Amino acid sequence: MSEPQPVFSPTTPVVPPTTPAPAPAPVSAPAARPSRILVADDQADVLEALRLLLKRDGHAVVTAQSPAGALATLETEDVDLVLMDLNYARDTTSGKEGMDLLSRIRAQDATLPVVVMTAWGSVEGAVEAMRGGARDYVQKPWDNTRLLATLRTQLELSRALKRSRRLEDENQHLRRAQSGLPDLVSESRAMVPVRRMIERVAPSAANVLVTGEHGTGKEVVARLLHASSTRADRAFVAVNSGGLSEGVFESELFGHVKGAFTDAKTDRTGCFELADGGTLFLDEIGNMPLSQQAKLLRVLQTGELHPVGSSKTRRVDVRVVSATNVDLAKAVAEGRFREDLLYRLNTVEIPLPALRERREDIPLLASHFLAEHGKRYGRNTLRMTPGALEALLAYPWPGNVRELEHAVERALLMSVGDEVSAEDLLLRRAGREGLSRLEEMTLEEVERYLIERALARQEGNVSEAAKGLGLSRSALYRRLQYYGIKGAR
Repeated sequence: MSEPQPVFSPTTPVVPPTTPAPAPAPVSAPAARPSRILVADDQADVLEALRLLLKRDGHAVVTAQSPAGALATLETEDVDLVLMDLNYARDTTSGKEGMDLLSRIRAQDATLPVVVMTAWGSVEGAVEAMRGGARDYVQKPWDNTRLLATLRTQLELSRALKRSRRLEDENQHLRRAQSGLPDLVSESRAMVPVRRMIERVAPSAANVLVTGEHGTGKEVVARLLHASSTRADRAFVAVNSGGLSEGVFESELFGHVKGAFTDAKTDRTGCFELADGGTLFLDEIGNMPLSQQAKLLRVLQTGELHPVGSSKTRRVDVRVVSATNVDLAKAVAEGRFREDLLYRLNTVEIPLPALRERREDIPLLASHFLAEHGKRYGRNTLRMTPGALEALLAYPWPGNVRELEHAVERALLMSVGDEVSAEDLLLRRAGREGLSRLEEMTLEEVERYLIERALARQEGNVSEAAKGLGLSRSALYRRLQYYGIKGAR
């Protein structure tokens, strides 16, 4: 068996070999760009030795000599893997600084692979680091071949995991599209909690209250909850509960029997019975009068109802998903909404963000609606021009997703050829009003808005957008990741 490669000691000066042995050939196809590795160690000679070794193996390397420097680098650089020492200048034996750094890296990005370095005789520290989220460890002084193999393995695992997650997302979207099930068209950070809540709550029979402004997609969420539940093969019944007059409320929800009143010429099955075993969606629940609230509460409490004009009690098993744009807690305080009914309705509450709070979803939603309406009108080759996307991003969207859909459909009808232009959207005046909203935005909202406009102008080209914004490419990538902005190249 051949002798191992020369090793470097963390306690003695390191002189890089002048004629290094060639590194083993990678076992997988090279990535589209070199893997970027952050090496953190407090000894300059160790950093230089690792930089040369990793560079020869085809990796790009950035270095840091302290935990603070490593964290600062992660804020401004795109990194695929972190190789870090556990001990630093302040405390060279306990590994406490390294464990704290590992914890903070995991909190910042739990998917970023971390490999720790530890001296001979400190395997216990490496085991603790593995428990804390490190993917693997190497011992100092290291063996070149073993170190490179470890890093390659973790980089390939990370790439495979990203591919798997992306494929699963695409397959899930495709399955929903093929089955006709609803889906949330979104990649924004603001919608991540919504997706998680739906995933957790949908399989249960818990009543759900969906809140948000007009046009944010409350019924889409209700249908998705039903489609993802064990009741998916039963009925989904939607009713505008806040728009029912006193005279028809009971008949609409609970039904009536023939002869119950003058126009009752036949029996009528109410919405609760129609939804028996399934889901009843009560939209605009916040606008329901108090007298009607009491009648609804009784059915929710007992699961029993009496059709108008009938003396027979009928039992129903219904999951209720309700929606409102009204602040129900305030309505309760003002005596306009029953507190006990609120408790029955909001076992779980899912608040939906306004479109202005998820602006990075605007291009994605616009493309989705353009494709959907393109099929409907037989214009499947339409695409948005960069100017149209810029106009969409500049507009404030007071009507939220519903208004965006109507605008896209209108633009499709107005357009000539295969492109939808800014003029086709008829949003120029409103767009100027949107620009005036900058004074009302937070600093983060302004930054995200300007990044989105720069990307739209450069058709997603990150390098050109970064130049226009006065940022480095890596700094812009970090901001794209922070805001969850997709579609850049």
